[in-house]
Order: sequence, then C-alpha cells, then structure tokens
Amino acid sequence: MLASLIAGFATGETTLALRRTRRAAVAYLAAGLAALCGVGFLVGAAFVWAARRFGHIEAALGFGLGLLVLAGLILLIHKLAAGARARADRKRRRTDIAALGTTAAVALLPTLLRSKGGIGAVLGPVVALAAYAIYRENRKSDDGDGPAGE
Repeated sequence: MLASLIAGFATGETTLALRRTRRAAVAYLAAGLAALCGVGFLVGAAFVWAARRFGHIEAALGFGLGLLVLAGLILLIHKLAAGARARADRKRRRTDIAALGTTAAVALLPTLLRSKGGIGAVLGPVVALAAYAIYRENRKSDDGDGPAGE
C-alpha cells in the first residue's frame, strides 16, 4: 500500500487528482452561486406577486414569518441529525476499537504462547479487561439512578 502511494506521488497522479478536484470545486461553487441568484429572483418575484395581491405590509410579514419558520425547521433538523450522527460515530468508533484490539490480540497470541511465561502474559490482560468490563457495567447502572446524596 505504501509502495503504491509513493508510486502515485512519483508519477504525478496525485497532482492530477488534486487539479481535477480543484476544477470540480470551482465548477460546483459557480453553479451554486448561480442557483442562489436564481432562487433569490424567484423569491423576489413571489414577493412582488404577493404584494400586488395582498398588499406590501402583509406580503412582507408573510415572507418574514415564513423565512423565520423555515430557518427554525432547518436548525431543528440539523440538531436532530447531528445527534444521530454523533451516536452513530460513537458506536462505529467502539466497534472499530474492539476490532482493532481483537486483531492485535489474535496477531500477538502465537508469539506470546511460544515465549516463556506466555500463558501468564495472555491471562493477565484478559483478567484486567474482565475487571474493567465489570467496573464499567456497575458504574453505568449507578449513573442511571441519579446521585444518591443530592
């Protein structure tokens, strides 16, 4: 993997990929600005139509309240999605750490078993992990009940 990365740098493949990415970013930025201007003109046209139909003050109040409600909905959805993303990230991180630990343990197991005192070297951390798991489980149940003295 490292050799392919070095070869990629040596051949200039990375530079070409960065140039393509930069060009794509500029194109998307320009398209986004044009779309934003288009939406602005559509909102302006809708305001002019509403002002002719309902009156200037009523149209301004309606658009102002509507945009404030829209902003609140966007923030609420973002907050809910951010909470769900954070929970998913924590779960994924725990799974990744457990997989990494298991992989490291399986990779080191043959070496530890061949060495002198290898069984003791294997059983020591296993006992420590079991004790830590028991401690964490008991600590979580205490946190769920609330503070006892307060």
